[in-house]
Amino acid sequence: MLEAKIVLKNQTGLHARPASILVTEAGKFKSDIYILKDGREINAKSILGILSMGARKGDEITIRISGEDEEQALSRLTELLENFEE
Repeated sequence: MLEAKIVLKNQTGLHARPASILVTEAGKFKSDIYILKDGREINAKSILGILSMGARKGDEITIRISGEDEEQALSRLTELLENFEE
């Protein structure tokens, strides 16, 4: 299992478009991928879960990944979240 903490930098946080992109990218991996925020653990492959999280600019989230392609998934999703701009 791998984890990374990320502070969201984009203006809209994980709302509509960024959430959709995150879910699409997470779905490309076989690993189990979760986003942790405020004591909640959300499946990163669930658009409703990600939207319900209400993550905004400046919020710190943790990505937790476990599975056969966890290293690739962590690398890709961390890069996406740290560099996403709208």
